[in-house]
Amino acid sequence: MDKYYSINEVAKMLKVAYLTVYRWIQTGRLKSDKAGRQYRINKQDLDKFIKT
Repeated sequence: MDKYYSINEVAKMLKVAYLTVYRWIQTGRLKSDKAGRQYRINKQDLDKFIKT
């Protein structure tokens, strides 16, 4: 089972603003899935993003 994070959770983990994470998603830098009106970031995708 994959672990998913919300934009708020990712922002807190990386110590950046909510809007920064949102912009990364919008520009394609950070891969995410959209569930209804909410974005969910897969743990594996977040780990890849952090490494690059």
